[in-house]
Amino acid sequence: MDLTVFGATGGVGGRLVRQSLAAGHSVTAVVRDASRLDAAALPGLRVAVVPDVTDAQALRPLVDGRDAVFSGLGPPGRTGVGIASAATAAILHAMTAAGVGRVLVVSAAPVGPVPPGDGLFHRAVATPLIRAVLKQGYADLALMEEELRHSGTDWTSVRPPRLTDGPLTGHYRTAVGGAPVNAWSISRADVAHAMLAAAADPATFKQPLGVAY
Repeated sequence: MDLTVFGATGGVGGRLVRQSLAAGHSVTAVVRDASRLDAAALPGLRVAVVPDVTDAQALRPLVDGRDAVFSGLGPPGRTGVGIASAATAAILHAMTAAGVGRVLVVSAAPVGPVPPGDGLFHRAVATPLIRAVLKQGYADLALMEEELRHSGTDWTSVRPPRLTDGPLTGHYRTAVGGAPVNAWSISRADVAHAMLAAAADPATFKQPLGVAY
């Protein structure tokens, strides 16, 4: 596949780039600072330096003709409140103009409802506390998901719980349209793995996808 990855120097985005290249895909990595991209010398990689990822006109050539577009922009505490929704709106406009339909983005588990089977501590303490502490970040991600739902794309919002820098295992739980029960954490590498696996899966089109160990 020919892919574009926004947020390619981030925790999930960087792993998406490396895993995609390892799988034999061609990748356009969209970055603000190319020196931070540690995969820059790998074959199959094109690097696009874009200072403003909210400029839809500048993004169009970077998504034109692609089989899928990925975004790792905007998880809370990473790239700043407001960037996820604003950048996603621009990406969607660029994709519509280019006639590209498949997009997968990183969101967060607390954006969605708590699964009915979650334990009492998770429902009554952990999730409400996390939502309160990161209120602005999650509000931005919720707005991002609204942008996706109102678009004409085949979108998937991937909702992990707490992200870690653990290794790629390939072993995790997924829930299309919801979240795995009692989801506590997952590595950024496995989130990237789940996103790549979902790219060609029609069951995940126009759906949130919960991922967790």
